[in-house]
Amino acid sequence: MTETTNHISISMIEGIGTNGVAGSKVGSAAERSGQRRGATVSFHNIQYKVQLKSGLLCQRKVTSRDVLLDLNGLMKPGLNAILGPTGSGKSSFLDILAARKDPSGLSGEVLIDGAPQPPNFKCLSGYVVQDDEVMGTLTVRENLRFSAALRLPSSVPQSEKEARVNRLIKELGLAKVADSKLGTALTRGVSGGERKRTNIGMELVIDPAVLFLDEPTTGLDASTANSVLLLLKRMANHGRTIIISIHQPRYSIYRLFDTLSLLVGGRMVYHGPAPDALDYFANIGYPCEPHNNPADFFLDVINGDLAATAMTRVNGSEDFDVEELGRSRQTIVEHLVEDYRNSTYCGETRTELERILRDKECTTRPTSRTITYNSSFFHQLQWVLKRTFQNLLLSPQISVAQVMVNVVLALIVGAIFFGVKDDQSGIQNRMGVLFFITTNQCFSTVSAAELFITERKLFVHEYVSGYYRVSVYFLAKVLCDIALRSLTSIIFGCIVYYLIGLKTSVEAFLVFILTVTLVAYTATAMTMAISADQSVVALANIFMTITFVFMMIFSGLLVNLRSIMDWLAWLKYFSIPRYGLAALQINEFVDLKFCEEAAIQDSRVSAAVNNCTVNAAGLTCTGEQYLDYLGIEYSSWGLWQNHVALTVMALVFLIIAYLKLRYIKKFT
Repeated sequence: MTETTNHISISMIEGIGTNGVAGSKVGSAAERSGQRRGATVSFHNIQYKVQLKSGLLCQRKVTSRDVLLDLNGLMKPGLNAILGPTGSGKSSFLDILAARKDPSGLSGEVLIDGAPQPPNFKCLSGYVVQDDEVMGTLTVRENLRFSAALRLPSSVPQSEKEARVNRLIKELGLAKVADSKLGTALTRGVSGGERKRTNIGMELVIDPAVLFLDEPTTGLDASTANSVLLLLKRMANHGRTIIISIHQPRYSIYRLFDTLSLLVGGRMVYHGPAPDALDYFANIGYPCEPHNNPADFFLDVINGDLAATAMTRVNGSEDFDVEELGRSRQTIVEHLVEDYRNSTYCGETRTELERILRDKECTTRPTSRTITYNSSFFHQLQWVLKRTFQNLLLSPQISVAQVMVNVVLALIVGAIFFGVKDDQSGIQNRMGVLFFITTNQCFSTVSAAELFITERKLFVHEYVSGYYRVSVYFLAKVLCDIALRSLTSIIFGCIVYYLIGLKTSVEAFLVFILTVTLVAYTATAMTMAISADQSVVALANIFMTITFVFMMIFSGLLVNLRSIMDWLAWLKYFSIPRYGLAALQINEFVDLKFCEEAAIQDSRVSAAVNNCTVNAAGLTCTGEQYLDYLGIEYSSWGLWQNHVALTVMALVFLIIAYLKLRYIKKFT
């Protein structure tokens, strides 16, 4: 971390929150004195556009669409809600305030306590995503420990980190389920409310000055949603700045809001104290009838539901303007926007924003967004690797299933090719089983496509929040998968090798295990390279299957490689099965004899005189003759060059996979 970044981080700790030991002391002092420690988030002239592409590739048209228009306001310590209909720009607005939006197409400025957002603001603030991105195979306590271990500075003692985790578990009401798994799509876990509170706890570990939540009631029943918002309200009452986007809350939730921002079509139609919102709408001609939920009423007005709003007019329908019934929704929106701009709430907000800008003076605005880390590379690797292995071991459908499938497949293959003989049929059987083993090692790695796809959202959220580096996550995934591939390859190879009765020497057996394992590594690396930037598993599987099929054609069994035309022959150098099969053939066929001694001598004479690989009876009598027929060099280098090629290919594919993961889109 640079000196400038350190200075900014210290300023953030002192001014808007806590992110370490010093911050913890500041927060504790604030709690004892009853002072608020939340930050004031002000936004000035926020506008956001997105580029839309339409038409065919040759006639592609690029147009821009306004998502947010001229938003101004403040979010002070307390519970601040952003409300609006679907497509109004709530989530985009929240992401901009949290510095998690792609800056292209964005204009305006967001200030924290009157100062520009630090470049690493997203690492200092808390952000709870809508879809509850957590590791479901771990317990509540383990997820909180993971967050504390990586997001708190290394200077914080482990005992203090553990104490903070225990305190959060108690404050969030998670004591009864602290050691229960959160659950996955295949295994039952804690309830939706407990899962949501765990997500909130993982962000509260760093004691952020500002906590953002995107649709925190999504997927929760009314009672659970109410309990989650009550929790947020208690935190807001202790001085924290909490900003949430929410669609259509019930009244018991709505009455908890301190500040309300109503958006429609990316424009502000109200921004001010939540308790004053009903009076404001009544003053502009839209009073809410008794016993109606204010949130529902606001959406009715915003959406232009005149049938619902007409009956709520002052003095009934006697003085009601009949022409208003025919106004379009867009006209109503324009009316609401204009009314807000002329309101006292907008004027007071504008005056306060001008004061903030005057006090800002000449503070420079950061021109880049960076991610900072509170722990070292090896500390991150230790924790991410531990979690990755735990997730693998606690997911039997991944680990146990793969081992069992390989065991069953090895027994079936071993039974089919059991006790291969040293005769002419043995040549065909050996070629067939070696080809099958190589091909199976390639296609069995298709499961690696899910490594980065299924955890894409979790990885992006944790990386942007400063949990760990991309290299740490990538290395942990690779090492974990290597361990699993090694185990399955060794088990499969041991069973198959001795059931079939391949060459009985320790050296040949070790080369066989090394080859099949290396083929699995290389194929896995290629799978990672293909799937690293994909978002759909099925699409990645299609790409990999097509690639493996073409590689299989150039493996050396289905077609004689020397007969391929020159303009296609170069493709054989990119075939993983070719290198694996060639190495297994050299390892198995050298020094093998498939005829009687007299026939072998006859074949050697025929080879010397007629340059052929069979004897007078048309038999291939030695393994070397068969390798000559295939055009395979069976010297010592001829064997090991295949392993070198597989290693180089694996490294190249891993580099491609890392670069794809490093530069995938990490902002919405």
